[in-house]
Amino acid sequence: MNHRVATRRRFLCQLAWALPSATALGQSLPSVVGTAEKLPPIRALTKGLKFHWRGYYDKLLFNPQNRFVLANQVDFEGRSPTATDVIRVGMIDLEDGDRWTELGTSQAWNWQQGCMLQWVPGTENLVAWNDREGDRFVARVMDVKTGRKRTLPHPFYCFSPDGRWAVAPDFRRLNDTRPGYGYAGVPDPQREAQAPDNAGIWKMDMETGRQTLLLSFADAEKIPYSGGYSRGAKHWFNHLLFNTDGSRFLFLHRWRGEKEGKSWATRMFTADPDGRNLHVLDPHGKTSHFVWRDARHVMAWAWHPSHGDRFYLYHDRTDEVEVVGENEMTVNGHNTYLPGTRDQWVLNDTYPDKQRLQHPYLYHLPTRRRLALGRFHSPPAYQGEWRCDLHPSASRDGRWVSLDSTHGGSGRQVYLLDLQGITN
Repeated sequence: MNHRVATRRRFLCQLAWALPSATALGQSLPSVVGTAEKLPPIRALTKGLKFHWRGYYDKLLFNPQNRFVLANQVDFEGRSPTATDVIRVGMIDLEDGDRWTELGTSQAWNWQQGCMLQWVPGTENLVAWNDREGDRFVARVMDVKTGRKRTLPHPFYCFSPDGRWAVAPDFRRLNDTRPGYGYAGVPDPQREAQAPDNAGIWKMDMETGRQTLLLSFADAEKIPYSGGYSRGAKHWFNHLLFNTDGSRFLFLHRWRGEKEGKSWATRMFTADPDGRNLHVLDPHGKTSHFVWRDARHVMAWAWHPSHGDRFYLYHDRTDEVEVVGENEMTVNGHNTYLPGTRDQWVLNDTYPDKQRLQHPYLYHLPTRRRLALGRFHSPPAYQGEWRCDLHPSASRDGRWVSLDSTHGGSGRQVYLLDLQGITN
Protein backbone atom coordinates (compact mmCIF):
# COMPACT_ATOMS: atom_id res chain seq x y z
CA MET A 1 0.00 0.00 0.00
CA ASN A 2 1.53 3.34 -1.00
CA HIS A 3 1.89 6.27 1.41
CA ARG A 4 -0.95 8.36 -0.08
CA VAL A 5 -3.48 5.54 0.08
CA ALA A 6 -2.50 4.75 3.67
CA THR A 7 -2.75 8.42 4.65
CA ARG A 8 -6.18 8.72 3.08
CA ARG A 9 -7.49 5.59 4.82
CA ARG A 10 -6.23 6.75 8.22
CA PHE A 11 -7.85 10.14 7.72
CA LEU A 12 -11.20 8.68 6.67
CA CYS A 13 -11.13 6.40 9.71
CA GLN A 14 -10.65 9.48 11.88
CA LEU A 15 -13.60 11.14 10.15
CA ALA A 16 -15.88 8.15 10.65
CA TRP A 17 -14.99 8.05 14.33
CA ALA A 18 -15.56 11.81 14.68
CA LEU A 19 -18.92 12.03 12.91
CA PRO A 20 -21.78 12.61 15.36
CA SER A 21 -24.77 10.31 15.52
CA ALA A 22 -28.06 11.30 13.91
CA THR A 23 -29.52 11.55 17.41
CA ALA A 24 -26.83 14.00 18.48
CA LEU A 25 -27.62 16.22 15.50
CA GLY A 26 -31.36 15.82 15.83
CA GLN A 27 -31.55 14.80 12.18
CA SER A 28 -30.12 12.36 9.65
CA LEU A 29 -26.53 12.86 8.55
CA PRO A 30 -27.17 13.28 4.81
CA SER A 31 -29.41 16.26 5.55
CA VAL A 32 -27.65 18.27 8.21
CA VAL A 33 -29.73 21.32 7.36
CA GLY A 34 -33.07 19.55 7.80
CA THR A 35 -34.52 21.28 10.87
CA ALA A 36 -37.81 22.90 11.80
CA GLU A 37 -36.63 26.12 10.16
CA LYS A 38 -37.33 26.69 6.50
CA LEU A 39 -33.86 26.21 5.10
CA PRO A 40 -32.89 26.31 1.42
CA PRO A 41 -32.56 23.13 -0.65
CA ILE A 42 -29.03 21.75 -0.83
CA ARG A 43 -27.29 19.33 -3.15
CA ALA A 44 -23.81 17.85 -3.31
CA LEU A 45 -22.00 18.93 -6.46
CA THR A 46 -19.06 16.58 -5.90
CA LYS A 47 -18.70 13.14 -4.35
CA GLY A 48 -16.73 9.94 -4.64
CA LEU A 49 -13.22 8.83 -3.82
CA LYS A 50 -11.64 12.24 -4.44
CA PHE A 51 -11.86 15.33 -2.24
CA HIS A 52 -13.04 18.68 -3.63
CA TRP A 53 -13.11 22.32 -2.60
CA ARG A 54 -13.30 25.60 -4.47
CA GLY A 55 -11.15 28.56 -3.47
CA TYR A 56 -11.61 31.68 -1.45
CA TYR A 57 -14.96 33.26 -0.71
CA ASP A 58 -14.24 36.55 -2.54
CA LYS A 59 -13.47 35.03 -5.97
CA LEU A 60 -15.67 34.72 -9.08
CA LEU A 61 -16.42 31.00 -8.84
CA PHE A 62 -19.53 31.01 -11.07
CA ASN A 63 -19.23 31.83 -14.77
CA PRO A 64 -21.21 34.83 -16.15
CA GLN A 65 -24.19 32.60 -17.05
CA ASN A 66 -24.12 30.90 -13.61
CA ARG A 67 -23.91 27.47 -15.23
CA PHE A 68 -20.38 26.40 -14.26
CA VAL A 69 -18.76 26.36 -10.79
CA LEU A 70 -14.99 26.08 -10.46
CA ALA A 71 -13.40 23.61 -8.03
CA ASN A 72 -10.19 21.84 -7.08
CA GLN A 73 -9.71 18.08 -6.75
CA VAL A 74 -7.17 16.17 -4.65
CA ASP A 75 -6.70 12.58 -3.45
CA PHE A 76 -5.58 13.21 0.15
CA GLU A 77 -6.39 15.31 3.22
CA GLY A 78 -5.05 15.89 6.71
CA ARG A 79 -1.52 17.14 5.99
CA SER A 80 0.28 20.11 4.50
CA PRO A 81 0.92 20.17 0.74
CA THR A 82 4.44 19.39 -0.40
CA ALA A 83 6.30 20.53 -3.49
CA THR A 84 5.38 17.31 -5.32
CA ASP A 85 1.63 17.34 -4.56
CA VAL A 86 -0.52 18.06 -7.61
CA ILE A 87 -4.19 19.06 -7.59
CA ARG A 88 -6.58 19.04 -10.53
CA VAL A 89 -8.68 22.06 -11.40
CA GLY A 90 -12.00 21.85 -13.15
CA MET A 91 -15.53 23.12 -13.58
CA ILE A 92 -18.86 21.60 -12.59
CA ASP A 93 -21.76 21.84 -15.04
CA LEU A 94 -24.91 22.61 -13.03
CA GLU A 95 -27.10 21.95 -16.08
CA ASP A 96 -25.63 18.57 -17.03
CA GLY A 97 -25.83 16.39 -13.93
CA ASP A 98 -23.04 18.30 -12.18
CA ARG A 99 -20.56 16.86 -14.66
CA TRP A 100 -16.87 17.52 -13.89
CA THR A 101 -14.63 18.83 -16.68
CA GLU A 102 -10.93 18.92 -15.94
CA LEU A 103 -9.15 22.11 -17.03
CA GLY A 104 -5.60 21.49 -15.81
CA THR A 105 -3.39 20.90 -12.79
CA SER A 106 -1.50 22.95 -10.24
CA GLN A 107 1.55 22.61 -8.01
CA ALA A 108 1.00 26.00 -6.34
CA TRP A 109 -1.85 25.62 -3.87
CA ASN A 110 -2.98 25.55 -0.24
CA TRP A 111 -5.98 24.29 1.72
CA GLN A 112 -7.59 27.68 2.33
CA GLN A 113 -7.46 29.28 -1.10
CA GLY A 114 -6.60 26.46 -3.46
CA CYS A 115 -4.59 27.82 -6.40
CA MET A 116 -6.64 31.06 -6.71
CA LEU A 117 -8.82 29.38 -9.34
CA GLN A 118 -11.38 31.90 -10.64
CA TRP A 119 -13.09 33.35 -13.70
CA VAL A 120 -11.24 36.39 -15.03
CA PRO A 121 -13.45 39.48 -14.53
CA GLY A 122 -14.67 41.19 -17.68
CA THR A 123 -14.44 38.01 -19.76
CA GLU A 124 -16.90 35.32 -20.78
CA ASN A 125 -14.74 32.20 -20.97
CA LEU A 126 -11.36 32.87 -19.33
CA VAL A 127 -10.33 30.97 -16.21
CA ALA A 128 -7.08 31.59 -14.31
CA TRP A 129 -5.12 29.76 -11.62
CA ASN A 130 -1.61 29.68 -10.17
CA ASP A 131 0.93 26.93 -10.83
CA ARG A 132 4.65 26.25 -10.48
CA GLU A 133 7.36 25.72 -13.07
CA GLY A 134 10.62 24.64 -11.47
CA ASP A 135 11.72 27.30 -9.00
CA ARG A 136 9.11 29.93 -9.86
CA PHE A 137 5.36 30.39 -9.51
CA VAL A 138 3.37 31.23 -12.64
CA ALA A 139 -0.22 31.89 -13.70
CA ARG A 140 -2.25 29.86 -16.20
CA VAL A 141 -5.03 31.52 -18.21
CA MET A 142 -7.35 29.25 -20.18
CA ASP A 143 -10.23 29.85 -22.58
CA VAL A 144 -12.63 27.07 -21.58
CA LYS A 145 -14.49 27.36 -24.90
CA THR A 146 -11.50 26.94 -27.23
CA GLY A 147 -9.16 25.12 -24.84
CA ARG A 148 -6.41 27.63 -25.62
CA LYS A 149 -4.05 28.19 -22.68
CA ARG A 150 -1.22 30.62 -21.99
CA THR A 151 1.23 31.07 -19.12
CA LEU A 152 2.18 34.31 -17.39
CA PRO A 153 5.55 34.50 -15.59
CA HIS A 154 4.13 35.49 -12.18
CA PRO A 155 1.33 34.39 -9.86
CA PHE A 156 -1.68 36.51 -8.91
CA TYR A 157 -3.99 36.99 -5.92
CA CYS A 158 -6.89 39.09 -7.26
CA PHE A 159 -7.89 40.94 -10.42
CA SER A 160 -9.09 44.44 -11.17
CA PRO A 161 -12.81 44.50 -12.12
CA ASP A 162 -11.93 44.71 -15.82
CA GLY A 163 -9.47 41.82 -15.61
CA ARG A 164 -6.57 43.86 -17.02
CA TRP A 165 -4.47 43.91 -13.86
CA ALA A 166 -3.66 41.58 -10.98
CA VAL A 167 -1.96 42.15 -7.64
CA ALA A 168 -0.17 39.55 -5.54
CA PRO A 169 1.75 39.19 -2.27
CA ASP A 170 4.91 37.13 -1.88
CA PHE A 171 3.59 33.55 -1.78
CA ARG A 172 7.04 32.27 -0.79
CA ARG A 173 7.04 34.38 2.34
CA LEU A 174 3.38 33.55 3.07
CA ASN A 175 4.18 29.84 3.12
CA ASP A 176 6.63 30.53 5.92
CA THR A 177 4.70 33.14 7.92
CA ARG A 178 1.12 31.86 7.46
CA PRO A 179 0.96 28.16 6.49
CA GLY A 180 -2.24 27.48 4.59
CA TYR A 181 -2.01 30.65 2.48
CA GLY A 182 1.34 30.38 0.70
CA TYR A 183 2.71 27.75 -1.69
CA ALA A 184 5.29 25.02 -1.13
CA GLY A 185 8.10 24.37 -3.58
CA VAL A 186 9.94 27.70 -3.72
CA PRO A 187 11.56 28.72 -0.40
CA ASP A 188 11.65 32.38 0.58
CA PRO A 189 15.20 33.51 -0.30
CA GLN A 190 14.95 36.19 2.41
CA ARG A 191 13.38 34.10 5.13
CA GLU A 192 15.61 35.57 7.84
CA ALA A 193 15.07 39.20 6.79
CA GLN A 194 12.48 41.07 8.81
CA ALA A 195 11.47 43.61 6.14
CA PRO A 196 13.32 43.28 2.79
CA ASP A 197 13.06 46.16 0.33
CA ASN A 198 12.91 44.10 -2.88
CA ALA A 199 9.77 42.06 -2.24
CA GLY A 200 6.20 42.78 -1.14
CA ILE A 201 3.09 43.52 -3.25
CA TRP A 202 3.40 43.24 -7.02
CA LYS A 203 1.11 44.39 -9.81
CA MET A 204 0.97 42.39 -13.06
CA ASP A 205 -0.29 43.32 -16.52
CA MET A 206 -2.51 40.36 -17.49
CA GLU A 207 -1.80 40.88 -21.18
CA THR A 208 2.00 41.10 -21.12
CA GLY A 209 2.85 39.53 -17.77
CA ARG A 210 4.99 42.55 -16.86
CA GLN A 211 5.33 42.89 -13.09
CA THR A 212 5.95 45.97 -10.94
CA LEU A 213 6.74 46.13 -7.22
CA LEU A 214 4.16 48.50 -5.70
CA LEU A 215 5.07 48.32 -2.02
CA SER A 216 7.92 46.55 -0.30
CA PHE A 217 8.01 45.12 3.22
CA ALA A 218 10.54 47.84 4.09
CA ASP A 219 8.13 50.52 2.83
CA ALA A 220 5.35 49.21 5.09
CA GLU A 221 7.62 48.96 8.12
CA LYS A 222 8.58 52.63 7.76
CA ILE A 223 4.95 53.72 8.15
CA PRO A 224 4.56 54.35 11.90
CA TYR A 225 2.33 52.02 13.91
CA SER A 226 0.75 53.54 17.02
CA GLY A 227 1.32 50.39 19.09
CA GLY A 228 4.93 50.09 18.01
CA TYR A 229 6.47 47.03 16.36
CA SER A 230 7.64 44.36 18.78
CA ARG A 231 11.26 43.21 18.89
CA GLY A 232 12.21 40.99 15.95
CA ALA A 233 8.99 41.70 14.03
CA LYS A 234 8.88 39.93 10.67
CA HIS A 235 6.57 41.54 8.10
CA TRP A 236 4.35 40.13 5.35
CA PHE A 237 1.27 40.99 3.25
CA ASN A 238 -1.93 38.97 2.93
CA HIS A 239 -5.49 39.26 1.55
CA LEU A 240 -5.67 41.77 -1.34
CA LEU A 241 -8.86 42.95 -3.06
CA PHE A 242 -9.70 45.63 -5.65
CA ASN A 243 -12.73 47.83 -5.03
CA THR A 244 -15.77 47.74 -7.31
CA ASP A 245 -14.51 50.24 -9.90
CA GLY A 246 -10.79 49.43 -9.77
CA SER A 247 -9.77 52.83 -8.40
CA ARG A 248 -8.39 51.44 -5.11
CA PHE A 249 -7.27 48.14 -3.66
CA LEU A 250 -7.09 46.88 -0.09
CA PHE A 251 -4.49 44.71 1.63
CA LEU A 252 -3.46 43.54 5.08
CA HIS A 253 -0.01 44.35 6.47
CA ARG A 254 0.92 41.79 9.12
CA TRP A 255 3.88 41.12 11.38
CA ARG A 256 4.97 38.81 14.16
CA GLY A 257 7.60 39.48 16.81
CA GLU A 258 8.30 38.68 20.45
CA LYS A 259 5.04 40.26 21.66
CA GLU A 260 2.83 38.45 19.12
CA GLY A 261 4.27 34.97 19.75
CA LYS A 262 2.49 32.51 17.44
CA SER A 263 -0.15 35.09 16.50
CA TRP A 264 0.30 38.33 14.56
CA ALA A 265 -0.74 41.98 14.41
CA THR A 266 -2.54 43.52 11.42
CA ARG A 267 -3.14 46.86 9.74
CA MET A 268 -5.65 47.29 6.95
CA PHE A 269 -4.48 49.59 4.13
CA THR A 270 -6.00 50.93 0.94
CA ALA A 271 -4.04 52.32 -2.00
CA ASP A 272 -4.34 53.50 -5.58
CA PRO A 273 -3.61 50.89 -8.27
CA ASP A 274 -0.07 52.30 -8.58
CA GLY A 275 0.56 51.89 -4.85
CA ARG A 276 0.27 55.59 -4.05
CA ASN A 277 -2.05 57.48 -1.70
CA LEU A 278 -1.80 54.86 1.03
CA HIS A 279 -4.40 55.09 3.78
CA VAL A 280 -4.51 53.12 7.05
CA LEU A 281 -8.16 52.13 7.15
CA ASP A 282 -7.89 50.16 10.41
CA PRO A 283 -4.92 50.94 12.69
CA HIS A 284 -5.99 48.85 15.70
CA GLY A 285 -4.16 45.62 14.88
CA LYS A 286 -6.93 43.03 14.49
CA THR A 287 -8.49 43.19 11.01
CA SER A 288 -9.66 39.88 9.55
CA HIS A 289 -12.09 39.17 6.67
CA PHE A 290 -13.39 42.02 4.52
CA VAL A 291 -15.29 42.96 1.38
CA TRP A 292 -15.81 46.19 -0.56
CA ARG A 293 -19.45 47.32 -0.48
CA ASP A 294 -18.79 49.85 -3.24
CA ALA A 295 -15.87 51.97 -4.43
CA ARG A 296 -15.55 53.83 -1.11
CA HIS A 297 -16.77 51.54 1.69
CA VAL A 298 -15.30 48.36 3.20
CA MET A 299 -17.06 45.98 5.58
CA ALA A 300 -14.59 44.08 7.75
CA TRP A 301 -14.38 42.03 10.93
CA ALA A 302 -12.09 43.93 13.27
CA TRP A 303 -11.66 45.38 16.75
CA HIS A 304 -12.70 48.98 17.33
CA PRO A 305 -12.94 50.96 20.59
CA SER A 306 -16.64 51.63 19.99
CA HIS A 307 -17.97 48.03 20.06
CA GLY A 308 -14.99 45.69 20.41
CA ASP A 309 -14.87 42.70 18.03
CA ARG A 310 -17.57 43.20 15.42
CA PHE A 311 -18.16 43.81 11.72
CA TYR A 312 -17.64 47.46 10.79
CA LEU A 313 -18.24 49.61 7.73
CA TYR A 314 -15.22 51.80 6.97
CA HIS A 315 -15.33 54.87 4.72
CA ASP A 316 -12.12 54.83 2.69
CA ARG A 317 -9.63 57.69 3.16
CA THR A 318 -11.53 58.94 6.23
CA ASP A 319 -11.80 57.99 9.90
CA GLU A 320 -15.53 57.25 9.60
CA VAL A 321 -16.50 53.84 11.03
CA GLU A 322 -19.90 52.34 11.93
CA VAL A 323 -20.80 48.95 13.38
CA VAL A 324 -22.75 46.42 11.27
CA GLY A 325 -24.99 43.72 12.76
CA GLU A 326 -23.95 44.61 16.30
CA ASN A 327 -26.26 42.05 17.94
CA GLU A 328 -26.72 39.63 15.04
CA MET A 329 -23.28 39.12 13.45
CA THR A 330 -21.27 38.67 16.63
CA VAL A 331 -18.61 36.21 15.45
CA ASN A 332 -16.02 36.31 12.68
CA GLY A 333 -16.92 34.92 9.26
CA HIS A 334 -16.35 35.16 5.51
CA ASN A 335 -18.55 38.08 4.50
CA THR A 336 -19.72 39.20 1.07
CA TYR A 337 -22.71 41.07 -0.36
CA LEU A 338 -25.23 39.28 -2.54
CA PRO A 339 -24.80 40.60 -6.10
CA GLY A 340 -27.14 43.47 -6.88
CA THR A 341 -28.16 43.85 -3.23
CA ARG A 342 -25.23 45.60 -1.57
CA ASP A 343 -27.58 47.72 0.53
CA GLN A 344 -29.76 44.73 1.40
CA TRP A 345 -28.16 41.31 1.96
CA VAL A 346 -24.89 40.13 3.51
CA LEU A 347 -23.85 36.50 2.95
CA ASN A 348 -21.75 35.15 5.81
CA ASP A 349 -20.73 32.05 7.78
CA THR A 350 -19.12 31.04 11.07
CA TYR A 351 -16.28 28.86 12.25
CA PRO A 352 -17.30 25.64 14.08
CA ASP A 353 -19.04 26.30 17.40
CA LYS A 354 -18.77 24.14 20.55
CA GLN A 355 -20.78 21.40 18.83
CA ARG A 356 -18.50 21.68 15.78
CA LEU A 357 -21.37 23.14 13.71
CA GLN A 358 -20.74 25.77 11.04
CA HIS A 359 -23.56 28.21 10.29
CA PRO A 360 -23.96 29.91 6.89
CA TYR A 361 -26.53 32.69 6.94
CA LEU A 362 -27.95 35.78 5.28
CA TYR A 363 -28.20 39.08 7.12
CA HIS A 364 -30.83 41.59 5.98
CA LEU A 365 -29.38 45.05 6.56
CA PRO A 366 -32.60 47.13 6.53
CA THR A 367 -34.40 44.97 9.12
CA ARG A 368 -31.34 43.59 10.97
CA ARG A 369 -32.72 40.10 10.53
CA ARG A 370 -30.49 37.02 10.32
CA LEU A 371 -31.71 34.05 8.26
CA ALA A 372 -30.08 30.64 8.76
CA LEU A 373 -29.02 28.76 5.62
CA GLY A 374 -27.99 25.52 7.35
CA ARG A 375 -25.93 23.79 10.00
CA PHE A 376 -22.95 21.73 8.88
CA HIS A 377 -20.93 19.48 11.17
CA SER A 378 -17.15 19.69 10.89
CA PRO A 379 -15.36 16.64 12.36
CA PRO A 380 -12.53 17.45 14.83
CA ALA A 381 -9.93 16.21 12.34
CA TYR A 382 -10.49 19.42 10.35
CA GLN A 383 -8.53 21.98 12.32
CA GLY A 384 -5.64 24.37 11.84
CA GLU A 385 -4.06 24.62 8.42
CA TRP A 386 -6.20 21.89 6.80
CA ARG A 387 -9.54 22.95 8.26
CA CYS A 388 -12.45 23.24 5.83
CA ASP A 389 -14.13 26.65 6.10
CA LEU A 390 -17.48 26.98 4.33
CA HIS A 391 -16.35 30.05 2.35
CA PRO A 392 -19.85 30.70 0.92
CA SER A 393 -19.83 32.35 -2.49
CA ALA A 394 -22.90 33.54 -4.43
CA SER A 395 -23.65 33.16 -8.10
CA ARG A 396 -23.61 36.35 -10.12
CA ASP A 397 -27.41 36.58 -10.12
CA GLY A 398 -27.60 35.95 -6.37
CA ARG A 399 -29.75 32.82 -6.65
CA TRP A 400 -27.17 30.15 -5.77
CA VAL A 401 -24.58 29.81 -3.03
CA SER A 402 -21.72 27.34 -3.33
CA LEU A 403 -19.76 26.26 -0.27
CA ASP A 404 -17.28 23.65 0.92
CA SER A 405 -18.23 21.29 3.74
CA THR A 406 -17.15 18.06 5.46
CA HIS A 407 -20.54 17.14 6.95
CA GLY A 408 -21.43 14.37 4.49
CA GLY A 409 -18.91 11.78 5.71
CA SER A 410 -16.80 11.72 2.51
CA GLY A 411 -14.32 14.46 3.31
CA ARG A 412 -14.42 17.97 1.91
CA GLN A 413 -16.89 18.33 -0.95
CA VAL A 414 -18.66 21.17 -2.77
CA TYR A 415 -22.34 21.87 -2.12
CA LEU A 416 -24.97 24.16 -3.66
CA LEU A 417 -27.74 26.08 -1.86
CA ASP A 418 -30.77 27.44 -3.70
CA LEU A 419 -31.81 30.90 -2.43
CA GLN A 420 -34.80 31.24 -4.75
CA GLY A 421 -37.72 32.55 -2.72
CA ILE A 422 -35.62 33.61 0.28
CA THR A 423 -34.24 36.97 -0.81
CA ASN A 424 -37.48 37.81 -2.58
